[in-house]
Amino acid sequence: MSKIMIVEDDLSLREIYNIRLTAEGYNVVLAGDGEEALSVAVRERPDLVLSDVMMPKISGFDMLDILRSTPETHAIKVVMMTALSSEDQRRRGEELGADRYLVKSQVGIEDVVNVIHEVLGDKPNGPTENAAAPQPAQSVPSGIQSTWGQQPTQPANPAQ
Repeated sequence: MSKIMIVEDDLSLREIYNIRLTAEGYNVVLAGDGEEALSVAVRERPDLVLSDVMMPKISGFDMLDILRSTPETHAIKVVMMTALSSEDQRRRGEELGADRYLVKSQVGIEDVVNVIHEVLGDKPNGPTENAAAPQPAQSVPSGIQSTWGQQPTQPANPAQ
């Protein structure tokens, strides 16, 4: 499966994305800021970088610019995420070569996962040929009545 680098200075968000993308089957590497991301990108060669824009040391925009101008990293797919919804910021990300630009307040984690699948051109993990077939529902033990799928009965009329 593909390798994804998450670049996020918020430890909680970084860990949430790490858990979700690992569950999706991706190999995940982490960086806490743009400066660390550049060295990790050269060393790890991820297929995609999911990066915040506003970070300490080197911003996501500057990191993207350096990734695109470095021969070893220029082809890495990049999805930028930011709290900034300004059209100027979006345009700047696209001009620097971001494959996608997402506004955090407008997307949930599943949206981000779907964008990653789309940018990488892969499919979400589904059942494989070797996966166990679904087991039939077990029968209800004797002495216990199952009412699943039955019409509700009318309560007894206490006036009678």
